[in-house]
Amino acid sequence: MAAGRNKVTVVGAGNVGATAAHWIAAKELADVVLVDIVEGTPQGKCLDLAQAAPIDGFDVKLVGTNGYEETANSDVVIITAGLPRKPGMSRDDLLKTNSDIVGQVTEQVAKYSPNSIIIVVSNPLDAMAQVAFRRSGFPKNRVMGMAGVLDSARMRCFVAEELDVSVENVTCFVLGGHGDTMVPLPRYSTVAGIPITELIAKDKLDAIITRTANGGAEIVGLLKTGSAYYAPSLGAVEMTEAILKDKKKILPCAVFLEGEYGVSNLFVGVPVKLGKNGIEQIIEISLTNDERTALHKSAAAVQELVDILNV
Repeated sequence: MAAGRNKVTVVGAGNVGATAAHWIAAKELADVVLVDIVEGTPQGKCLDLAQAAPIDGFDVKLVGTNGYEETANSDVVIITAGLPRKPGMSRDDLLKTNSDIVGQVTEQVAKYSPNSIIIVVSNPLDAMAQVAFRRSGFPKNRVMGMAGVLDSARMRCFVAEELDVSVENVTCFVLGGHGDTMVPLPRYSTVAGIPITELIAKDKLDAIITRTANGGAEIVGLLKTGSAYYAPSLGAVEMTEAILKDKKKILPCAVFLEGEYGVSNLFVGVPVKLGKNGIEQIIEISLTNDERTALHKSAAAVQELVDILNV
């Protein structure tokens, strides 16, 4: 890879992985290695993307491969490998299969890029981040899951639509596990600094919160043969960019908690500061009793999966 340029590996050349590679290349964030077990798929997608480079003018090196040698010394590794959800499947149905896949991938990543930062996107997200953390042996600041960025983006999209304002004005906070038990926090969600509780009636806000929690399922239901990929991939890329550019950006991510928010030894979504060292700070915000109860309920749902997998 070119000296001085960052290197990002994306594992899994399906829709999420390939689209992540596309965003990274288009933003000129890093050279990209796309890995997949299916012969020809990562090579073909990288060749196609490389041929788009002269049109858009991005200078990055793109490598598609079926092995891990090419991934050596990556700065960030985004893991999207695993089976996608199909209609009627819960994220948890994917548990065992994806745990095996993510575990094997993580061992290869740790072997070839021992100093990398891992961002897990595979579902069920929080449990898979825990698998990657255990199998990599990396410190907790270098393994995280992408969920909060996506869930917050979905909520921001719906709030902007409801109020007919720019999405750039909207900030939303969503905590907890990635799934039906996620905890959107309207009190901490704003439009140009104004709390959304001042601008949206409670019934409308409740509907937005429900739609946010079911955001992935809504898309799965519409597509019928796949799941969301534009927003999930860009969520992982926003995290990658914060790390590579040492932005110290505060984003909600699934991270390993050791007592924060009253949760221990578990990956759960909370606001963190992302910079060159990965997770540089876990930010604890004060919660109402109801919010704390909801967060603990969400953590308990993640704990169940982790117990099944015994990680």
